[in-house]
Amino acid sequence: MADDTPTRLKGQATPGKRVAWCEPLALDEVKAVGKALGVSINDVLLACVAGAIGEYLRDKGDAPTGAEMRALVPVNLRPLEEAYKLGNRFGLAPLVLPIGLANPAERLYAVHARMQALKTSYQPLLAFAVLALSGLMVKPVQQAITGLFAKKASAVMTNVPGPREALRFCGRTVTQVMFWVPQSGDIGVGVSILSYAGGVQFGLITDARMCPDPEAIVAHFAPEFDRLLWLSLMVP
Repeated sequence: MADDTPTRLKGQATPGKRVAWCEPLALDEVKAVGKALGVSINDVLLACVAGAIGEYLRDKGDAPTGAEMRALVPVNLRPLEEAYKLGNRFGLAPLVLPIGLANPAERLYAVHARMQALKTSYQPLLAFAVLALSGLMVKPVQQAITGLFAKKASAVMTNVPGPREALRFCGRTVTQVMFWVPQSGDIGVGVSILSYAGGVQFGLITDARMCPDPEAIVAHFAPEFDRLLWLSLMVP
């Protein structure tokens, strides 16, 4: 696996972190866009992520045309009947985001094609086997293996389905929920997508040196979705 495109979001990580998140999008609208364009909800959201990162790089004066960012996506390998057991059991699927494609439709269908290829891939199982094997090795070997994973990617990203109805706690309604994706090695970007109570939220945690202003990326997320929404309204 080759390294992904070098960008300002790839480099040597520092201890400092920055976080940002957006207001929720209506989940029904995301579903409608996916249905109109013949793709999944996940495809729509990931295309928005890729578009937001690409626009951020353009705002900074970079030229992301043709650039690609690889995100490691945790994939659950535990059967549902064993969900109560402790410990981790997940693989890592390397998803390449087409951040250099400015055309929203072209970007969406590129993401869709890559997600379809990942669904029939053995990569998550292979990654789990490699990580499990590294756990039996001495610490320098463990660090070398995790460093290899980190070198091949610029981000860790996960999409978590939360409760469909708003939760209540101590007599109060919980209106928004967010979580942050952990990173290892020199990966400096963590992308969190969470559906909760009829909405979808996008959150970002970044390395303070690589990206001191994650709110500038988050600000592009809703406009990127609006572009796909207008596109879907033009479909017969």
